[in-house]
Amino acid sequence: MALGGEVIIYAPHLDVISHVHGKYIYEVGYHILPYLLNDWDRLKNIPLGVLAHSTHLRGSGMMGNGIEKPNVHATLASKISAEDCACLNLGYLDPVKVNVDEWRDREDEGILYVPKAGEFLYRLRS
Repeated sequence: MALGGEVIIYAPHLDVISHVHGKYIYEVGYHILPYLLNDWDRLKNIPLGVLAHSTHLRGSGMMGNGIEKPNVHATLASKISAEDCACLNLGYLDPVKVNVDEWRDREDEGILYVPKAGEFLYRLRS
């Protein structure tokens, strides 16, 4: 992913962040590792798997003067509200306004469309 790039998770069916760990994810949000380490006293009792999940989505970055500076932006296009996305430190995109066909075949413009990317990445190891 290019520095300053954006990953858009288009999941119009998604209406809950996590049935199992949602409470913790809302407490933590999605951040870069230095952010979590900077706030370790508050987060040290959160399950490590949740903290790892938080950083896997946001990727790398750095802290500067107490401000999180991620290398990439993460945006969610789902039934999760804009307010919840903001609470989770994610951008929001109205899935109704998304036309995925506009994203296809634009690699030469720096836009990569990966259909069912979560499923593909999940199955990569199996």
